Amino acid sequence: MLFHLLRHRHHQHCFRRLISTTTSPSPPLSFPLSHPAYIIWGSNTSLGKTLISTGLASSFLLSSATATSPPRKFLYLKPVQTGFPTDSDSNFLFTKLSSLASSLPNHNAHSLYSSNSVLKASHPASKSVNASQIESKCGMYELNFHEEKKTVFTNVYSELICKTLFAWNDAVSPHLAAERENTVVEDSDVLECLKNELELFSKIKNGYLNSFCIIETAGGVASPGPSGSLQCDLYRPFRFPGVLVGDGRLGGISGTISAYESLKLRGYDIAAVVFEDHGLTNEVPLLSYLRNRVPVILLPPVPKDMSNDLVEWFAESEKIFNSLKEVMLSDFSKRVQRLNEMPKKARDVLWWPFTQHRLIPEDSITVIDSRCGENFAVYKAQDNEFITEQFDGCASWWTQGPNATLQTELARDMGYAAGRFGHVMFPENVYEPALECAELLLEGVGKGWASRTYFSDNGSTAIEIALKMAFRKFSSDNGFVLDYDSNNTAERSIELKVLALKGSYHGDTLGAMEAQAPSPYTGFLQQPWYSGRGLFLDPPTVFMSNSIWNLSFPDGMHSESVTNKIMAFRSRDEIFDKSRDHSDLYGYYSSYISQQLYQYTGSEGNIHIGALLIEPVIQGAGGMLMIDPLFQRALVNECRRRNIPIIFDEVFTGFWRLGVESAIELLGCLPDIACFAKLMTGGIIPLATTLASEEVFNSFIGDSKLKALLHGHSYSAHAMGCTAAAKSIKWFKDPSTNFNIIAERRLLRELWNEELIQQISSHPSVQKVVVLGTLFALELRAEGSDAGYASQYSRSLILKLREDGIYMRPLGNVIYLMCGPCTAPETCSQLLIKLQRRLEEFEQIKEEPASHY
Repeated sequence: MLFHLLRHRHHQHCFRRLISTTTSPSPPLSFPLSHPAYIIWGSNTSLGKTLISTGLASSFLLSSATATSPPRKFLYLKPVQTGFPTDSDSNFLFTKLSSLASSLPNHNAHSLYSSNSVLKASHPASKSVNASQIESKCGMYELNFHEEKKTVFTNVYSELICKTLFAWNDAVSPHLAAERENTVVEDSDVLECLKNELELFSKIKNGYLNSFCIIETAGGVASPGPSGSLQCDLYRPFRFPGVLVGDGRLGGISGTISAYESLKLRGYDIAAVVFEDHGLTNEVPLLSYLRNRVPVILLPPVPKDMSNDLVEWFAESEKIFNSLKEVMLSDFSKRVQRLNEMPKKARDVLWWPFTQHRLIPEDSITVIDSRCGENFAVYKAQDNEFITEQFDGCASWWTQGPNATLQTELARDMGYAAGRFGHVMFPENVYEPALECAELLLEGVGKGWASRTYFSDNGSTAIEIALKMAFRKFSSDNGFVLDYDSNNTAERSIELKVLALKGSYHGDTLGAMEAQAPSPYTGFLQQPWYSGRGLFLDPPTVFMSNSIWNLSFPDGMHSESVTNKIMAFRSRDEIFDKSRDHSDLYGYYSSYISQQLYQYTGSEGNIHIGALLIEPVIQGAGGMLMIDPLFQRALVNECRRRNIPIIFDEVFTGFWRLGVESAIELLGCLPDIACFAKLMTGGIIPLATTLASEEVFNSFIGDSKLKALLHGHSYSAHAMGCTAAAKSIKWFKDPSTNFNIIAERRLLRELWNEELIQQISSHPSVQKVVVLGTLFALELRAEGSDAGYASQYSRSLILKLREDGIYMRPLGNVIYLMCGPCTAPETCSQLLIKLQRRLEEFEQIKEEPASHY
């Protein structure tokens, strides 16, 4: 007990020292839904976005105000402004609304308090303004420019708040102005500043729908921001609903539709399309194109003579802006209502996989509004409603890997494939996406051994196909396939089984379940007729504990002369070192496997092991177990000597999940058949493939169709899936798109901080740690009912991590973090720091009754 206490104190000291030298974890990006917030887009520049913003402000603050209505607050944000201070949109709105307020005949309405601020500006822009200047971390100057005025009617004030967040002097595109004035601002800085202003505004308790926010973009939908990112990508993490300012001029129909489609492609919702009437009836074809899905609102022509300060134009447009405002308020109310109703509706109609519904209270259901790259946008209804980011720490059941850029690329390419092909038949046909995908697979994960690509829809069916292939190959090699014609099918009374590992998981279709050892997934409650058609060996595993990589042998595999010699490794690399093939341990493994095979088949002449099926290196659903690669190499070699076909289940491990494109590169041996899915398409759409050698393919060749592989899916090799897979395969391995790739070594750089890993592995609540590639997993120290797949032991820890912006699902008392091949190591470090801090709390409360978890 004393040792445990001292060890825990030492651990706490080391961790405090570590996090003091590590970047503090940043809070998740979030924004309130306690009031409407809309973004104003333009299908091109100079189309009147600021006029729309001004009209909405006037409608919300002036037109709708009465002596008895509560005061209202309107926030106008211009995140990016060029041409400052000569051209300042926030100043235009600030000045114009004061003029409109003064001209109103209804002076019994509210008084108006208006303010205009500019927060940060480049040096050339800041020199033009007489204000205090302090250089900020992003190279801009903290300008802190502020002006205000009052239009007094009564002692009740409504408020207009106008703010420019970043300003440049040159009146050109933001990316060009930022480059010329040597102040390139990163997207994260713009988003962080925008988030802060939205949170500040939300703290003004003003009643539901008595506050309104407009964020106005610069230029067109696809105009670059100050970092060079397109603005439709820059603001995508917030996914504000929008109003699109269309083009009523000649050629404007095309530009408006293109802008609309660019926004929809990125997942934005558009509440209305608004444009100035130029007498060309552009609204008619736009309404036809939009099919009444989105209102199209027409504004009267803007007078070229601005001498009357546009007061008459705004007066003429008052009803139109009132209508637009009501559309936006209604749209916002319906959105919040849908989000609030979703948990209850979900409990009433959904049947979730791998979920005991009785254990899921309604308030714990995660409402996902969208996904941007690796982050969910999650709706929270507690206190004030808001949307917050959660890092997808389980990679959506190990499928997801794209960053936000690849997500957009995949959406565009899949849209092209859907537009070009829809869906077409695959047998005896060929089309470019399927052919390109097959060639990339054979040149990549299948290089050096595979010659054929068989497409299916998901990992479980890919496994069933692989078993059919392996059994045919084994039967053909051993003379079990007899000559027959279409009217006479000869059968042999033989039984083929698989050689597989305990703890394995290969899917939930019945054939795949039969190839798994008994587990919670195959128990009587899941498959009453499960028999387990295989020889299931209990494998040795490796893991880190107390900063040391250890080798653990299962019961029944202990030979003191061998196993006691090597129980620990100096590094993880040593575990994969091929020189271990010459060790005594390799000989012991081979002898053990050979003995098990002999005992199984020695007395039963009609029972044969027809295939070896393994998850190479890591067993996923079995608990994120790392199998000793030396043992798996011995398995492959022993089966190769007996002419038993070898299947690698790489549904989880493939495509850089373990730091290499295929786990074959870690094991250092080749299969005859391998299955891939999940990350193959970037996780955006289902697709699977079973790769096979030419020898396996040839075992299905004959004169009768009945000898062919009679297996298929209506959506085999569907064009959208193959297109997504081709894009993802190329993206992940290209150093110009995936900055984690070490091209000359064909692997990912280390994503997880080594010192943090060691500290966590030494935590008193942690039994073991496994880390490899994009995977970090730990097993919480637990006993009895607190251990195993059915355990709820980790639930309190998981819920706390969700509060920290990390979405996780446990495997009982095993929890894991999973990132994508493109995830920055800095992001992984922040995940580990948050995990470590919550482990400290967990250690303190874990002695409380189990009901608390």
